Amino acid sequence: MRPLDSGVNTEHHDLRDASRGRRLQRVLADAGIDSRRGCERLIERGRVRVNGRVVTELPAWVDPAVDRIEVNGRPLPPPERHLYILLNKPVRTLTSTRDEPGADRRTVLDLVQHPARAKLFPVGRLDYDTTGLLILTNDGELANRLTHPRYGVPKTYRALVKGRVTDEAMHALEGGVVLTDRRDGRTVGASRTNPVEWKIVHADEEKTTLELTIREGRNRQVRRMLAKAGFDVKKLERIAMGPLRLKGVARGAWRELTAGEVRALRRAAAMEIPS
Repeated sequence: MRPLDSGVNTEHHDLRDASRGRRLQRVLADAGIDSRRGCERLIERGRVRVNGRVVTELPAWVDPAVDRIEVNGRPLPPPERHLYILLNKPVRTLTSTRDEPGADRRTVLDLVQHPARAKLFPVGRLDYDTTGLLILTNDGELANRLTHPRYGVPKTYRALVKGRVTDEAMHALEGGVVLTDRRDGRTVGASRTNPVEWKIVHADEEKTTLELTIREGRNRQVRRMLAKAGFDVKKLERIAMGPLRLKGVARGAWRELTAGEVRALRRAAAMEIPS
């Protein structure tokens, strides 16, 4: 009787050797098969072969230049070139790849006239009337790390609020505030936000301009935090994400990030830098 496949190709290469390549699920995700978690499920279900052998156990490391990788019996397509777009988002624009049927609102993808725009998705969200820095990419791993609070990548906003705001009033936000948590349109509890960094840029009797830096990204978080402290937000703009700042891009315009900017973002997100 033929022994069960162990899931590791021991005849030619040991897929348990981390020095020989990249994680199999990341190679599949980069080739556009599915999300990283979806690719992990494909592997666990025995749908992936490496050099003719079924792989069902993780972690497994592969070298796409050497290994023959198949998904559902088909050779793995070459990986997509990762794209990184910086958009200066205007107001009344939906941070989504498409709107709800019949709503007919402008989306951020409507503004990005790039040949590969259909494969791009926004990193995090800016609400409908918030402006400023938004990254669009097809790099799911970097997108996840830039938005997940575990990695603590800072996002800086400039807010114009009604009335004079004093230092004393802002101290209430430093340690975070309690906000309700929502999932699938329902309230599922409440929790305290992470600490906030802030400074007052300008203040007079009628208005105050603030800069706030947060390291998470809850829905409408900055507006909700300022409202909780009693401040009425008139304008809100994101001006930085990690090392990337909103400079030289007109409202509604976009450009590709430079290789140096991508490397800086990857460092900020604690990702390895390819040689």
